[in-house]
Amino acid sequence: MQGFNKYYPPDYDDEKHKSLNAYRGKHALGDRARKIDQGILITRFELPFNIWCGTCNNHIGMGVRYNAEKKKIGSYYSTPIFSFRCKCHLCDGWFEIQTDPKNTRYVVTTGARQKDEDWNPEENGGFAIHDTEGKAGPSDPLAVLEKSTDAQNHLTKVQAPRLESLQAVSEQYNADPYTLSTKVRKRFREEKKIEKQKRDADDQIKGKYALPETLGLVPDDDDAKDEARQAWERGRRELELRERSKRRRFAIDVTSIPAVAPSREQRKLAASSSKRSQPHNTVTSLRARILENTARQSDPFNPSSSKPSGRKGAGVIFR
Repeated sequence: MQGFNKYYPPDYDDEKHKSLNAYRGKHALGDRARKIDQGILITRFELPFNIWCGTCNNHIGMGVRYNAEKKKIGSYYSTPIFSFRCKCHLCDGWFEIQTDPKNTRYVVTTGARQKDEDWNPEENGGFAIHDTEGKAGPSDPLAVLEKSTDAQNHLTKVQAPRLESLQAVSEQYNADPYTLSTKVRKRFREEKKIEKQKRDADDQIKGKYALPETLGLVPDDDDAKDEARQAWERGRRELELRERSKRRRFAIDVTSIPAVAPSREQRKLAASSSKRSQPHNTVTSLRARILENTARQSDPFNPSSSKPSGRKGAGVIFR
C-alpha cells in the first residue's frame, strides 16, 4: 500500500510556511509550473486536426500530442480564449493554435496551416444539398410589414406586461428577505406544533386500545364523523336483517320437525295437567310440543326417540 505520510523538518513552521511546497520553494504542479509567473502552464495538448508545419513543411497528423504552453490571451464574453504554443517534433519550429469560442472550433494562428479537408458529396458519390431558400423570389413587402407589425403588437401587449408582472413579483418577494423568512419559519413552527399534538393524540389512542403503531388514524373532523355514523347505521341495518333471516329460518325448521309419540308417563302427566288447568291457546301448545319433541330427540336414553311408534306425518302421529 502506498504511504501518504509526509516528512516535516525540525525547522518547519506551519504558520510561516503554510505548506511543504512553500517550505521547499516548489509549486504544487512541479515542473509544469516553471513559467507560471508569466501566466503559462505546461499542459498536454492533442492536435484536433491535420496541419502542415510552416518551418519544415512536413505533415503532422491529427491526434499527435505535445507539451504545449497554455496561456490565456483574452475572453469572448465570459468564456476565456486560450492559446497553445507547441514545438514541432520534426524541426525546431513553433506553431500556435487558439480556441475560438464564438464558432466553437480551433484556429491555427502562426507557424503552421490547417489542412483543408472539406467533404464534397458530389465527388464521393453523394448528393449535394442546395440552398433552395436563397433562390426564392422576392417576398411580398406587405406580408413582411404585417408580420413585423404582429410581432411588435405581441411584444408590446403580451410579452412586456408579462415581464413587468414577473419583475414586480420578484421585487415583492426579494424586497425584505429577512421578514419573509421570519414569516415562513413562524408558520412552519406553528404547523409543526399542531402536527405534534395530533401525533401525540393518535399515539395515546393507539396505546389505549392496543393498536399497531403503523396504523394510520383518520383526522377527527365533521366529514369523518358523518362517514363513521353512516357506516355504523349501515352495519346495524345489516345486523338486523341477518337476525330476521335467522329467525325466519328457525321458524321454518321448527314447523317442519315431525312429532314423536309421547311415553306412557308423559301421556298420564299431560292428561292430569289438562284436567287441572284450562286449555291453552294454540301458540302455547305449539311451543310446549316443540320443546317436548326437541328434548325427546336429544335424549339418548329414551328408546322412543330412536324408534317412534306409529306413522309420522307433518307434525301428526297416526295410530
